[in-house]
Amino acid sequence: MRVLVIIPAFNEARSIGLVVNDLPRDLIEEVVVVNNASTDETEENAKKAGATVVREDRQGYGWACLKGMEYARTKEPDVIVFLDGDYSDHPEEIADLLEPIKRNEVDFVIGSRMTGKKEPGAMLPQALLGNRLACWLMWLFWRGHFTDLGPFRAIRYKHLMALGMEDKTYGWTIEMQIKVLKAGYRYTEVPVSYRKRVGVSKITGTISGTLKASYKILWTIAKYAFSAPKLDALEVRKKVPTAR
Repeated sequence: MRVLVIIPAFNEARSIGLVVNDLPRDLIEEVVVVNNASTDETEENAKKAGATVVREDRQGYGWACLKGMEYARTKEPDVIVFLDGDYSDHPEEIADLLEPIKRNEVDFVIGSRMTGKKEPGAMLPQALLGNRLACWLMWLFWRGHFTDLGPFRAIRYKHLMALGMEDKTYGWTIEMQIKVLKAGYRYTEVPVSYRKRVGVSKITGTISGTLKASYKILWTIAKYAFSAPKLDALEVRKKVPTAR
């Protein structure tokens, strides 16, 4: 199983080498760090650790992930794994995310921080509340059984490309989960460990970041629940005939 890892990174010079070095390279074909307009040594440190680095100067989590997907099209792996560059995730647990896909049980896996071991203080109260609300709304509208919007996630490459991902900023993770539900993909969660990140979070670490992320997540849910064009599950599965 050919696995490509995408790590969006904005000013993560202190942590990016730790993340890349802790990934079990026997399970991974390539690690791609997307330098999202960093002003520090993120790019240099990622390269020193052995990662491929691509640049996305338009700042935004979704922009960085989309750039990573653009690079993935040149490689066409079997599976893409996303995780953050702040060392809050435990990269060695990638094996746990890949296992259900390897067994051909699912097409999409979320690493759930809610059901795993969280270091005290690793997730701020606003993040915990936001996760619970967003997951409840996904259950309400689409009967989705998620506990987290965790950034540590794995998805089959062809299935990801068929979703037509669009969000450029904070709505990226929940857009993917909503589209997975609407497309009828097989999915599951696995518990993952979570620790305090290196440095300060650009989202929950500031009031403005928290407000912007909360608004975008709720707006994305409303968009797909009430006004977005219906995602035709049959048409999506035609693009990925192994979806079931």
